[in-house]
Amino acid sequence: MSFARVRALVVVGLLAVIALVIVVVAVVRDTQSKAGTAAGCPDGWQLVDLRLREQKDVKLNVYNATDEAGRAGLVADDFRNRKFQVKKVGNEKKAFDGVAVLRYGPKGVGSAHLLRAYFLNEAERKFDPNRKDDSVDVVLGNGFQQLATTTEVNQSLGDLGAPEAPPETCPMPFDK
Repeated sequence: MSFARVRALVVVGLLAVIALVIVVVAVVRDTQSKAGTAAGCPDGWQLVDLRLREQKDVKLNVYNATDEAGRAGLVADDFRNRKFQVKKVGNEKKAFDGVAVLRYGPKGVGSAHLLRAYFLNEAERKFDPNRKDDSVDVVLGNGFQQLATTTEVNQSLGDLGAPEAPPETCPMPFDK
């Protein structure tokens, strides 16, 4: 073997060892390994449940904020037919012109994400960090026409992507 070949093998071997050392040091000193998890959550930030639930596991309350009487009952029946757990049906004091408002707490973030798809992402979201239950309030506005079809819901879920934690919250571990 010539001296040039030996020198080339030594250089390649040395580069491989240096690369391995750099990788090991980077992995050991990684400060972002807990970013985006409950373990990396700053003090005072609340944990939220981002699990995308099946319809049968979603609890909701339907409220009418439209000029049309009885609208909440009809939409609640539609949700029941789609296997949702409708707990309360009622009226809001003040009508509004939007499509819908989804009000939810830390345990209902994933459920609210699913419900956004039923309004084709046109529902306004209101996160209440003090809410203790896992239900979502659906407040229907004057702009509401009908719930999306199954195909539209699936397409909308694809467009929406994964649920995201509201500002100043962290995702809850799935094993809780």
